[in-house]
Amino acid sequence: MSETPPATPLFDYDDDPEAPGWKTWRFRDPTRFNAFLEPLQVRLEGDIARVRMMPRHEHSNMRDNVHGGALLGFMDVSLFAASRAFGSLSAGGAVTLDLSAQFIGGGMIGEPLEARIELLRETSRMLFLRGLIVQENTPTIASFTGTLRKSSPPPSFR
Repeated sequence: MSETPPATPLFDYDDDPEAPGWKTWRFRDPTRFNAFLEPLQVRLEGDIARVRMMPRHEHSNMRDNVHGGALLGFMDVSLFAASRAFGSLSAGGAVTLDLSAQFIGGGMIGEPLEARIELLRETSRMLFLRGLIVQENTPTIASFTGTLRKSSPPPSFR
């Protein structure tokens, strides 16, 4: 059975007109989890993919820092956005096998939050990545590693 991609890509990955040198990474269905974190910006600089989001009040915890759950969600989505920037994935072409995180400090609401991700190794079916979550003029907020398994499109796209 041949696999064909969906008629319309699930994600937009286009030049960001408001941020030269950056691309937007946006899920086309605003009712999905990704919309909670978006808009996201992506930029490849050498071997590092930079993925940015702007944390809002709904991403905050009781201390007015970025909630750990929002950080974990951002880490996960960033792995996919970074993999797209590396040219390793087309939109939605993988699943997360593992994500390991170490929380180091608090992230501020209203300041751009950035995941800086490197691709450690790519095989025919797997991507191994690691990253740091940072904000300007702030010590590292978190570090993480993740493994993605490249997948076939779901049956509804065949």
